[in-house]
Parts: sequence; structure tokens; C-alpha cells
Amino acid sequence: MTLLVFIASLLGAMAIGVPVAFALMFCGVILMWFMGMFNSQIIAQNMIIGADTFTLLAIPFFILAGELMNSGGLSKRIIEFAIACVGHIRGGLGVVAIMAAIIMASISGSAAADTAALAAILIPMMAKAGYNVPRSGGLIASGGIIAPVIPPSMAFIVFGVAANVSITQLFMAGIVPGLIMGLSLVATWLVVVRKDNVAPLPKASTTDRLSATGRALWALGMPVIILGGIKAGVVTPTEAAVIAAAYALFVGMVVYRELKPKDLPRVILQAAKTTSIIMFLVCAALVSAWLITAANIPAEVTRYIAPLIDRPKLLMFVIMLLILVVGTALDLTPTILILTPVLMPIIKQAGIDPVYFGVLFIMNCCIGLITPPVGVVLNVVSGVGRIPLGKVVTGILPFLAAQICVLMLLVLFPDIVIVPARWLH
Repeated sequence: MTLLVFIASLLGAMAIGVPVAFALMFCGVILMWFMGMFNSQIIAQNMIIGADTFTLLAIPFFILAGELMNSGGLSKRIIEFAIACVGHIRGGLGVVAIMAAIIMASISGSAAADTAALAAILIPMMAKAGYNVPRSGGLIASGGIIAPVIPPSMAFIVFGVAANVSITQLFMAGIVPGLIMGLSLVATWLVVVRKDNVAPLPKASTTDRLSATGRALWALGMPVIILGGIKAGVVTPTEAAVIAAAYALFVGMVVYRELKPKDLPRVILQAAKTTSIIMFLVCAALVSAWLITAANIPAEVTRYIAPLIDRPKLLMFVIMLLILVVGTALDLTPTILILTPVLMPIIKQAGIDPVYFGVLFIMNCCIGLITPPVGVVLNVVSGVGRIPLGKVVTGILPFLAAQICVLMLLVLFPDIVIVPARWLH
């Protein structure tokens, strides 16, 4: 009965248009009332405790680093570097989009920001070259969702805090799955692009490639500093976020000189707005998380799926299907915050590696960013690229199928995630 009250109150609040953060708080109040333990201090205390976590300091700094990267010219030079390397092959601009998406993912970790930067620069170029525009938009959206999987990832930080899992281990475990996602998109693109009558870009000379590499070197050095510092144990993910923001600021203002002092208030304000949304969601969700534990809802869920506890792969398939369905209706962060406290006890009871589960959980939530009806990244591509949303949905279908196939592959063969993660850590 407690589970029914939890689901009904949460979905009911969201159905009438209540913002997710307030719906989570409402859900917590209803649960407290149902259990006869209503106390407003519980809400206030859990919200304060939820925000009072050193690890969460990484979120505003990584967001700020992403904003500075896009405003300071780092994104543009990464795309220029990718064009110089692979722009001349058939379907080369699509390969450029994925290559640039992977590099940018290792800097900002924001799917929406990376997608917006790629779409603004590449969609006009792809349209001019004769590519199918909706399909190009679908590819860029699919590439954008690699950002929360490849470190540094704000999604991993949120999951790590909610699930009490090492964020450093999550970062290292996300590298190989993120690269596989990119390779699957490239393979799918090279198959479907044969339908388009496109003119490849001229092949860049060795001098041009060296020049593009030189211009992008400062931008390409950023992921090396972030991941190298974390891997070497020199910095924590939170400290790496501060370094990333300072580095992006220095490169944008001093090296590339595209970021002006007058731009800083706008960039900082935008980062602050995004941070406030995420942090309020985290605080509100931890109220629900505390009550989920107090109401013993994970035990109720476990009773329903008890026959699957001894069959981890089948259990993972069922859980991935659940997350996939939920992800079509909720954004990335709410999905993590709502489902993590419910699912983690089940995952531990089944003996599934929490880091492995965390990577697949985040991948699945990212797929939700490109599935209607919510599809945040779909809307970004539609708005920035000026493509009707319905056409973007049609164009994304082959790439969506490719990402789901990668997810299922990792469910079947967990060692693809676990073995490289142990080696990298």
C-alpha cells in the first residue's frame, strides 16, 4: 500500500503540472501523512542535509566550465580539429559530429550544452553539403547524450551521492561505454548516409591539420588535465571541477581571447540558473529518499521481483526496461533521484556491481533525453537547428536503436564495463 501511495502521489502531482522538485516534496509530505509521522522539520532538515555535501560542489563548477568552454571558443576549435581530421571522408561531417561530441563530453559533461554547440555549427554546414537535415539533427542529438556517460559527468556525481557509490570509480567506468556509444553511432551513420547525395569536404593538407591541431591544443588539453588528475589521485572530482572552470576561463580570455570581461556576468548567471535547478531537485529528492527508506518501499519492490534476484542478467533487463519507460517521461536528474533509492537495495541484494549498474543506469537515462514526449535534447536540436520536432524524431530513430542495442550488449556482457573500469581505476 505504501508503494501505491508513493507512486500515486508523485505521478498525480506531475500529471497536474507541478514541477518535479515540488512533486517530490509533495510526495514526501503524503508519505509522512500516510505513515502518521508528519513533521515539517523532517522536510527542512533533509533538504539542508541534501545540499550540505562537499561532492555536490563539483556540479556548479562543471556547469560553469561548460558555459565558459562554449563562450570562450573551445567548442569551435574542437569542431575545426575534427573537420581537419575526418571531414573529407564520405559522410565525414557526421563523423566530425560524433568525434567532437566525444571530445566535448570529456570537458563539460552536459548533454544539452554540447548538443547546442554542435547543432549551431554543424547543422548549417551539413545542410549546405546536401545531408538529410532531420537525420543530421538526429545524429547530433544522439551524440550529445554521450556527455553524461564520459567523465566528467554531473549525472555520475548525482548518482554517486544518491547511491553512496565512488564517483571516481563511476568516472573511470564510463569511459569505455561512452566510446562504444560513439562508435555505434559512427557505424550507423555510415550505413544510413549512403542514401544522401553529399559532397565530401576537401581533404585537409598536412599543414592545415597541424594548424588545426595547434589551435585546438589548449582545448584538447582540458580532458587530459581533468581525467589525468583524477586517475593519478592528485585531485578529487570536486577539485577537478574547479580546475576545469579556471582552465576554461584562462583559455577563453587569455589564449583564444573570445571571452570578454563583459561576457562573464552572463556566463556566470546562466551557470547559476542551471545549478540552482539541479541542486533544488537534489534537495527535494533527498526528502523523498529518506521517506522511501523509512517506509521500507525497496522491500515492497523486492517482493514483486523476488524470483529475479538469483538471475542478475534477467533482473538487469527488467530494470533497464523500467528505466527506459520512466526516462521517456522524466528528465535525467529526476529519474536518477527518484529511482536510485528504490533500486539500489535490490541491486546490492542481487550481487550486482553498483558501479556497473550506475553506468548502465545513466546510459539508460541519457537515452530518455532523445525519446519523446519529453526528450530534452531533441528539443535543443529542434530549437537550435530550426528543424520541426516531428522530423527530428524521425531522423533519430536509427541512432536511438543503435544506443539501445549498446545498452543491451552491456547487460549481456557486464565485463565490457567492469574489466576496463578496474584496470583504469
